[in-house]
Amino acid sequence: MKKLNSKRLKYLLTNLIICFGGLLVLTSCTPLLSTSNIYQSDEYIVGRFQKNETPDTLAEKFLGDREKSWVIEDASEDVSFKKNKIIIIPLKDKNKAGLTADGFQVVPILCYHRFSKECESPLCVPTGIFEKQMRYLSENGYRVVTFGQLLDFLEYREALPKKAVIISIDDGYRSTYDIAYPILKKYGFKATLFIYTDFIGASRNALTWSQINRMKADGFEIGSHTLSHSDLTRQKEGEDTRTYMSRIEKELRVSKQIIDKKLGQNTIFLAFPFGRYNPSVLEISKRLGYQVAVTVKRGSNPFFADPLTLKRTQVLKKDMTFFTSVLESFYKLSLK
Repeated sequence: MKKLNSKRLKYLLTNLIICFGGLLVLTSCTPLLSTSNIYQSDEYIVGRFQKNETPDTLAEKFLGDREKSWVIEDASEDVSFKKNKIIIIPLKDKNKAGLTADGFQVVPILCYHRFSKECESPLCVPTGIFEKQMRYLSENGYRVVTFGQLLDFLEYREALPKKAVIISIDDGYRSTYDIAYPILKKYGFKATLFIYTDFIGASRNALTWSQINRMKADGFEIGSHTLSHSDLTRQKEGEDTRTYMSRIEKELRVSKQIIDKKLGQNTIFLAFPFGRYNPSVLEISKRLGYQVAVTVKRGSNPFFADPLTLKRTQVLKKDMTFFTSVLESFYKLSLK
């Protein structure tokens, strides 16, 4: 980045608004180099954007990770990244909870099932509509994050982009690979697949383990949707309590074991079939090592949400009005 002299730095700091109420404290600033023209504190760097730079390259250089370009973009959201524009690079997470005086950040989780050129079932999303939805996210500043990133947010380890959203796809239909996967790749998005293992490879409409492995190699996450997609809260007729408990434990344990073996991972993400759970299901899930579990209760998730009962909105309607209505990323609540 181009060097800033002291006058330009002073001008910038009187006009730059970032983070909490626009306050930027300079008391800890020290020169970045031996000159007095580039300034850096423990918390940020200030400089001019150069023609050969991108938020990605700056994130890699100063934050050690290209995937953290959103940190720079969010801090300079009113700046066009063009030559000589003044930008700021935060070096530390100042607000891991997304909490401000006006409210707090929430993260929507979208739930899909099947895709097709034409659809009749509400669980099926037409190809053209899905493309339009992903384009909307891309063009309106939403950043698709993973459940791994969400867990870091919930456990107060790392912040998330201001307009973070998660895409999840349930069951394991072949259309996930044939239709959704190419569209998601086109926009640089990743999704989490929640598969029930009895279904994988069982018919021409199901994903294969080879396809799942390929998507995982592209950064997609794979979670469990149990063994047979059985309602874990419903005790079957003629089933005593002991048999029922044994069955739901098998649904959760064996599906995890299969995914772990097939994909060489430790499966910690779970989607409850039909979004249903009870205290016994939660206790077993936690004991087996699941760290995040999702329902189908509509809504977005704040930093204080229970990781094992997260809200998730099923994308059932085909109109964009509904889609945009479920993308709430900030809950307004005056804390003044």
